[in-house]
Amino acid sequence: MKGIIFTEFLEMVESNFGLETVDHIIEKSDLKSEGAYTSVGTYDFEEMVSLLTHLSEKVNIPVDTLVYEYGKYFFTVLTKAHPEIFKQYDSPLELLNSVENHIHVHVRKIYPNAELPSFDVVSEDDNGMVMIYRSERALYRLAHGLIEKTFEHYRGKANISYKKLNENGTEVKFVIEKVV
Repeated sequence: MKGIIFTEFLEMVESNFGLETVDHIIEKSDLKSEGAYTSVGTYDFEEMVSLLTHLSEKVNIPVDTLVYEYGKYFFTVLTKAHPEIFKQYDSPLELLNSVENHIHVHVRKIYPNAELPSFDVVSEDDNGMVMIYRSERALYRLAHGLIEKTFEHYRGKANISYKKLNENGTEVKFVIEKVV
């Protein structure tokens, strides 16, 4: 997993829960990296699982909720770091429809070894879309937060629902319906 995911996660934790909490979750986790991350480095996903688990225990918020909130936080990071990408699209559905064939292509240029989820658009019309999320990491709640913030960014509203297509959440169907 790319280091930017870790560095920004710890920034979010510090911003929302304080530096003591960051220190606590790093100390509690058995991290091969010892919690020293660089944005361009690559780290074991299990370190993120450990950090999330210990954060959940410390702040008494479910891991899924923390991952969802991180998705919303990370969207803001992306808009600040790459505003040119978001200026290319006129609507949230247009951006979401381009994730696989444009945005992830751009990400792979910056981070060639990035292991990204896939987003397959099953159907789309003026009122919404259905997409299938696939990732061995099962971070569909992160995707949910990103999708929600995409609509906010373009001053739109949507009802976003999801259904796990398998028990472990590595394949999830998102139904996105614009609210007018």
